[in-house]
Amino acid sequence: MVKKMLVRLIIALFALAVTSSLNAEELVTKEQIKGLDEQVQEIKKEVLAISAELNQLEEKLLYPSNTQLAIFVSMEKNSKTPPIALKIMLDEDDISHHIYSFKEIEALNIGGVQRIYTGNIRTGEHNLKINVINKQSGGNNAHTVSHLFEKGIKPQMVEIRLSDSGVTFRNW
Repeated sequence: MVKKMLVRLIIALFALAVTSSLNAEELVTKEQIKGLDEQVQEIKKEVLAISAELNQLEEKLLYPSNTQLAIFVSMEKNSKTPPIALKIMLDEDDISHHIYSFKEIEALNIGGVQRIYTGNIRTGEHNLKINVINKQSGGNNAHTVSHLFEKGIKPQMVEIRLSDSGVTFRNW
């Protein structure tokens, strides 16, 4: 439907160009030029609207809502054991890893949230494994935590909450 509209628009522009070139020998008045300018502006608005609609359709096609997964990382305020690095595996596939800078730890420590992964997965049960490396007074501490969740037909969001007492998960 959208492609048919684009084809019609292109044909109309071509016809307009041909008729204007055929009448080039006649004198063109200011009113005629103004009328053509208004028509061109209307056509531009239609093309922009069609382009926006095509972009929305493309996004729905590439990221259908029944396969969307987004994973976020947050941290308990004023945590004494900030993360150095984080590795995320989904169903034994490495999907994301991140090494934290001082500024990022500062942002998480005051309540910031990091979107660490966005992607598509099938519906059903999935296993999320998080490997966290924390900085502690005696050195670095690494531990792995697993989380089982059920992906339904709606978009799925999972929050990984880091705290001094460990890692907790929240599904939306």
